[in-house]
Amino acid sequence: QVQLIESGGGLVQAGGSLRLSCAASGRALRWLSMGWFRQPPGQERQFVAISRWRTGSTDYADSVKGRFTISRDNAKNTVYLQMNSLSPEDTAVYYCGAGCSNSQCDYWGQGTQVTVSS
Repeated sequence: QVQLIESGGGLVQAGGSLRLSCAASGRALRWLSMGWFRQPPGQERQFVAISRWRTGSTDYADSVKGRFTISRDNAKNTVYLQMNSLSPEDTAVYYCGAGCSNSQCDYWGQGTQVTVSS
C-alpha cells in the first residue's frame, strides 16, 4: 500500500505560480512511476504529467507543456508539480498518483484544489 498526501493548492491570480507537493509513505517512490492528474469542474480526471521510474523520463499533457514541471526527491519520498503561467483553465482538483501510466494510477491522493482567478 502507498499513502499519498498532496499539499500546496490554493487561489492564485492568472499568470502566477504554485508548487504542489505529494508526500508518500508505505513504499519508496524511487521504484514507482509518479503522476499528476487533474479534474476540472464538470469534467473527468485528465492526465497532467508523469515521471517514470525505470527510464527517468517525464511526459506532459500538451496543455501544460512548457509551463508545468514534475520532479521528485527520492530522499524525501516526495514528488512535486511546479506550475507557472497559470490560467483560469488550469482550475481543477489536482491528484497525485503512484504506480502510474499516462491514463491511470494504482494509488491516489485525496486531491488538492487549485483555483486560478482572471
